[in-house]
Amino acid sequence: MEMAKIGATSRGGSNRQALSDEDAAGRALFLEWAHAAGCQSEVDEIGNLFVRRLGRDDSLPPVLVGSHLDTQPTGGRFDGVYGVLGGLEVIESLNDSDTETEAPIELAVWTNEEGARFQYSMMGSAVWSGKLSLGAARSLVDVDGISVGQELDRLGWAGKRSAVPRPYVATFELHIEQGPILEAEELEVGVVTGVQGFRWYTINLHGSPAHAGPTPMDGRSDPARAIAGIVSNVYAMAADFAPWSRATFAQFASEPTSPNTVPERLTCSLDLRHPEASTLDEMEARFREIVNSECGGLGVQSEIIVDNNSPPVAFDRTCIEAVQVSVDELGYSNQRMVSGAGHDACYVASECPTSMIFVPCEGGLSHNEAESITAAQAARGASVLLGAVRKMAKV
Repeated sequence: MEMAKIGATSRGGSNRQALSDEDAAGRALFLEWAHAAGCQSEVDEIGNLFVRRLGRDDSLPPVLVGSHLDTQPTGGRFDGVYGVLGGLEVIESLNDSDTETEAPIELAVWTNEEGARFQYSMMGSAVWSGKLSLGAARSLVDVDGISVGQELDRLGWAGKRSAVPRPYVATFELHIEQGPILEAEELEVGVVTGVQGFRWYTINLHGSPAHAGPTPMDGRSDPARAIAGIVSNVYAMAADFAPWSRATFAQFASEPTSPNTVPERLTCSLDLRHPEASTLDEMEARFREIVNSECGGLGVQSEIIVDNNSPPVAFDRTCIEAVQVSVDELGYSNQRMVSGAGHDACYVASECPTSMIFVPCEGGLSHNEAESITAAQAARGASVLLGAVRKMAKV
């Protein structure tokens, strides 16, 4: 709740967009708490912040935990923030009980996970994992033309530590579910086994402009008529791959922008998701068949552009089991599940053994000022994280 006061919005949320003064103030408060807990701190060249609790043998690969402190413009108080402060709570709990771990523990605050101000989500972990070059990240600009590099330099966050992976024995990210499943099934914890793959498409449909009045319905090459069939049939297709399939249409636009002219061009976006790559392939194939079928009988030309192809992520079995053992020892009701949203853990998992822990959030709301969890839910997730960290860091 103290962190939420920084960038607080009128509706109870938070606005600490990446590399803003509010983001800097949030990090400063976090560092104050981390240093009070006896941690060392270091920043890498893309601004990822790492704090470290020493181990009995500090030469051993650490256990890494963490998430992000930046938010959406009208974000909630828990998305990302909970994973950072839950990790700090683990360190403070180990301190309070005078518990040494054989391996050190590192806590990460990743830069610009949200991608709200600078549009590359999970940017800091993408650079760290080699999926995005440092130069490309520093060149990203916001709507005012201010670059990531300018803000890193202004805030003093372009650190000396290289933004490259180091050896870690395990990594964990604690997060709110951002969905309704755990709450609906009255479960206390989600043991996350991976993250859905997603593919983003732009659909361009080309017809023939015509006057809305004198042109008969059956004599039109109308892209709007085609998109109606595409949308309804893709939603029906997604239902065939339930419960983990997702299909989302957005960004509809037509040209010319006239209310009494059959449009010449209609464009929209489609987001398809599923945790299994083979199923995602099948969903894409059927989507393409639907587009061809709907357009073919109407004299409408179609173009499908793949804008993003993010494969499914499968988390490490040892890390998943460490979470499961911790949950079982604590006696919390739980289920194994995949994440429908992307997280820094996606990029981290490409370099290090990784898994995630979910707790339910009210109404499944996230990226929303009304985002909420209870203190008891927060404590349960942090307790599970503590158990997993104790196991992998060897108490």
